[in-house]
Amino acid sequence: MRTALSIFTCLLAIAVVGCSGLPMKSVQKHIDYSDIKREPYSRTGNNVYTVFGVTYFPLSSSVGYREKGIASWYGKKFHGRRTSSGETYDMYAMTAAHKTLPLPTYVEVTNLKNNRKVIVRVNDRGPFVDDRIIDLSYTAAKELNLIGPGTGPVLVEAVTPWVSTSTSLSKADYNYLISTGVFSSRDNADKLTNKLKNSGFKKAHIRSKNVYGSTMYQVLVGPYQSAEKTANVVEDLLIHLTESPVIFRE
Repeated sequence: MRTALSIFTCLLAIAVVGCSGLPMKSVQKHIDYSDIKREPYSRTGNNVYTVFGVTYFPLSSSVGYREKGIASWYGKKFHGRRTSSGETYDMYAMTAAHKTLPLPTYVEVTNLKNNRKVIVRVNDRGPFVDDRIIDLSYTAAKELNLIGPGTGPVLVEAVTPWVSTSTSLSKADYNYLISTGVFSSRDNADKLTNKLKNSGFKKAHIRSKNVYGSTMYQVLVGPYQSAEKTANVVEDLLIHLTESPVIFRE
């Protein structure tokens, strides 16, 4: 009797969320390069915002973006909820959350421990934990073998196939900058800038921004005229910073 009741309960659960307790799985396919199309940025989620007292400046472009850091994932607790872009979060879709990349942006994520790769569509903000750079959907994390450990080291690279690398562009089209920190205090920005200059990063400088009536100070390194040179500088910067630097292009 108990066995029959258990089977009935499980069948009933399948109709709702499945025996595993996970939401009903939607049909999703892996994202391939041929699937990526240029999309307009979403109306929400791309403005300057503040979370836990930290102000974030979403990038104006993802071209040339490349970053190493820790990935995490989020699942059924957020399944069906509204994302920062206004879309509905689907834990079975190939999506991700990022603090500053434009929404939406396609990125290739490589697990640096096993070299597994996936392409995901960034449509949400997060993760708001200091040592994490991207929050993957359940399915994306599963493909990278990150479900068990929960987190892992990754390389995140923007995928923009509509930008032709063979096109002859002027020097002005290759202004890559590296953001190393944003501060409300000019003194703190000056300290980091001087530290970087003393460490050999002569292109370190400060850019001020007005955010809701308050002045914020962004410490930048650059510009550089190629993504490759910028990536090499980022590698050198990592030992001097407590947070991962972010590449963007103007």
